[in-house]
Amino acid sequence: MTFRRVIGDGIEIRQFELADAGAVFASVERNREYLREWLPWVDATHSPDDVRRFISRSLEQFRNNQGPSAGIWLDGALNGSVGCHPIDWADRCCSIGYWLDPAHRGKGVVTRCCASLLDYLFNGVGVHRVEIRCGTGNTASCAIPARLGFTREGILYEAQWVPDRWVDLVVWGMLKQNWKGRK
Repeated sequence: MTFRRVIGDGIEIRQFELADAGAVFASVERNREYLREWLPWVDATHSPDDVRRFISRSLEQFRNNQGPSAGIWLDGALNGSVGCHPIDWADRCCSIGYWLDPAHRGKGVVTRCCASLLDYLFNGVGVHRVEIRCGTGNTASCAIPARLGFTREGILYEAQWVPDRWVDLVVWGMLKQNWKGRK
């Protein structure tokens, strides 16, 4: 069993495999300063071995029906990630996260990848609710749930520590009955 979705225009998302560790680490290294501004895991990623441990956990999560963690592949090259934090099956909810190489931002790539992941989560595995949490100052990231029709539910103050500061997070929510799907 695997997770793979062809988005179109040379874009696909697919579950990370252990063989992807080198490509993931190289992408993180290339984008480290940009990513560390908003993502707390970046400073703990020092080698391909750290990425292999993440991928091993991601594969176990997927095997346990708790959602995929996928690479965003553009014309065959890894340029980001979109994934699901473990699904809480008691409440049929989860949150998703994403990042993309800055060279590819502003082209709708992450929005389209998130839409495909949401179709999978709502219509494929049957979750009831999905959240996206973004740093309040990360306007590009916050634009994605807004474009996808999520409801801005509130702010979690000083909810995430990134390398040198606390970040307030905007909570965005989507219920299955409100998901219209996107192409």
